[in-house]
Amino acid sequence: MPERPAATGQWRPTAFGAEGARIPTIGAADVRPLVPGLDLWDCWPLTHADGRTAEHAGRTWWFFLSSAQFPDPVQRHAHARIRLLSRGADGWRDHGNALPDGLTPGSREWAGSAILTAEDQVTLYYTVAGRTGEPDLTFEQRLFAVAGRLQADGIGEWQTPEELVVADGAIYQVANDRVELAPGTLKAFRDPFFFRDPVTGRDHLIFTASAGWAEVAHNGMVGLATRTVTGWQLDTPLIDAIGVNNELERAQVHYRAGAYYLLWSTQRHTFAPSAPAGPNGIYGMVADSLRGPWRPINGSGLVAANAPDEPQQSYSWVLTGEDEVWSFVDYWGLAGRSLADHPELVRSRFGGTAAPVFRLRFAGDTVSLA
Repeated sequence: MPERPAATGQWRPTAFGAEGARIPTIGAADVRPLVPGLDLWDCWPLTHADGRTAEHAGRTWWFFLSSAQFPDPVQRHAHARIRLLSRGADGWRDHGNALPDGLTPGSREWAGSAILTAEDQVTLYYTVAGRTGEPDLTFEQRLFAVAGRLQADGIGEWQTPEELVVADGAIYQVANDRVELAPGTLKAFRDPFFFRDPVTGRDHLIFTASAGWAEVAHNGMVGLATRTVTGWQLDTPLIDAIGVNNELERAQVHYRAGAYYLLWSTQRHTFAPSAPAGPNGIYGMVADSLRGPWRPINGSGLVAANAPDEPQQSYSWVLTGEDEVWSFVDYWGLAGRSLADHPELVRSRFGGTAAPVFRLRFAGDTVSLA
């Protein structure tokens, strides 16, 4: 890789107009706890390598970030564990923490993806946050994988987690913030999403990153790692949002009808003051090759956003191989009220559960709700 490369695409929106679909408003009937006493948020399914959602023992298998329910839901990030649930004809079942206590070499487990690699073999790609035994929680982020075996009632026989790639500090900024920062200001090296390119057959990891060559506050980026004969290697980044946005979260690539769709989640408060601020929603770009050039979907990159009357109602969207979009219920039912003015809503209006599912339709450079 060049010493100081640009990404293969740049996201530089000039405005956000009427493009992008509006996610239906979430109501009280939609907020159903899946595991009593726990908050659940970022989720992803167990899939086959080609992206299809896997089914085992008549059920689909889902990973959620989870924590106890704290008075301020923001505290959940300091206690996150990956939780395994399954879904079948009888509804949801809780299978407990996905990984045994003490297996992860960090203080928390953050989001990733999971692949059924053989009949019953699973590889979980995930973010290790902090370090085991650290006296004060840090925001350090590292990319790991761990192998296990899918059984009738869960996943077991987990092996030792292995670190995949390490941020170089030049192209990929090292995410090791050790001070208390405001939400949306953290640097990133997280959210590994497995993608097998159906054209080349090569395996990649798409992940949330920060540009190491741009010394600005808003340097969000989508990173790429590629599997080689010697293991995973950092590759040229796909997209940068330098000067526009600090966090392009839960980045993922999907192949549809000859085109590559790169999607991510972001929030209004992570846009730079000098840039046009879009709503909390799904954004993305499209290309004819994984290496670009990349074009903004729907003109500006905005794919779908929360309803204007409930701009914080859901977040952290992931697209399945069946074009379903999953996310979690964030702050719903605010009805125009701010959390700053109404602190009593911080707990009562945090959903902490799976949000209603919707579908996307892909047609060239246009993506809409199906």
